Amino acid sequence: MHVLIAKPTRATRASALGARSAGSLRAPVASRLRNPVAPRGIPRRRDAVETAGLGLEGPAKCRAAPSPSWSLPQRGGSRPEVTVRASSSSAGDESSSGGASNTLLLGGMFGLWYLFNIFFNIYNKQVLKVFAFPITCTALQFIVGSFLALILWTTGLHKKPKVTKDQLVSILPLACVHTLGNLLTMVSLGKVAVSFTHTIKAMEPFFSVALSSIFLGDVPSLAVLGTLVPIVGGVALASATEASFNWAGFGAAMGSNLTFQSRNVLSKKFMTGGKNTLDNINLFSVITMMSACILAPIALLMEGVQFTPANLTAMGLDWQVIMKRALFAGICFHS
Repeated sequence: MHVLIAKPTRATRASALGARSAGSLRAPVASRLRNPVAPRGIPRRRDAVETAGLGLEGPAKCRAAPSPSWSLPQRGGSRPEVTVRASSSSAGDESSSGGASNTLLLGGMFGLWYLFNIFFNIYNKQVLKVFAFPITCTALQFIVGSFLALILWTTGLHKKPKVTKDQLVSILPLACVHTLGNLLTMVSLGKVAVSFTHTIKAMEPFFSVALSSIFLGDVPSLAVLGTLVPIVGGVALASATEASFNWAGFGAAMGSNLTFQSRNVLSKKFMTGGKNTLDNINLFSVITMMSACILAPIALLMEGVQFTPANLTAMGLDWQVIMKRALFAGICFHS
């Protein structure tokens, strides 16, 4: 049997070559679409964005289409994590520096409070030794504190409160015990040594626990009661060995403990009430003003007008020194 083999012509040879070349070109494109590979070091999405921005078409559209089997390279994918870690570490540094600055600020405020308290006690003692009018001195300090509060409100250093009539009625008991507590402290400073007055006033935690238990229902733990034992014992021992001890000064200091802790308990009840809209500074300022209004008429009725340059000179005192020390003591108390 004879098999006839047709001899390829030039046309058939050209068509075969064209089909082979077309198949070789389609195969890489198909394999590239099935298994896309991103260029080294450069994310494929970046290429797609760049080509899309240049307005390229055709092959650029194939590169811009996202493939579900392709992921960002490790180097490009780790960059956001590094940024997050850097921001969290910087935020931690800022919070630590902020905490340190707040601690320093709080320590400085405590230091200033102790400094003002020292000058308050020293100048009050110096004034009361030669000017034995404690009601007048206490009323003068409330007047100084009222002017300081007005300066804060008028200059905008602190927001002026909006006080209602109901709030004034609620604050009135606070102002009364605040007035009595400061007056008893001044009486004690005039009767006994400054150190002994503040030794007695160390009993304030005892009165605070007792009054909180009575009026607020707070039950102290055994540990809290245990801490009160050395306080009470120390005050008793200091009172028994105090050279300047007298019952008037001792009783006034104890009375100031009771009234001040009563004020604290009432303040807590007022601050936790639903009608309260005053912060601590404004509440203390309002209490100071009300105390000045309460005590000033009492001072005029019981001691008369004594704090004048003529009366101080008649007593043989340097009226400028006495007035400066009394005014500075009032500033220190309300600073």
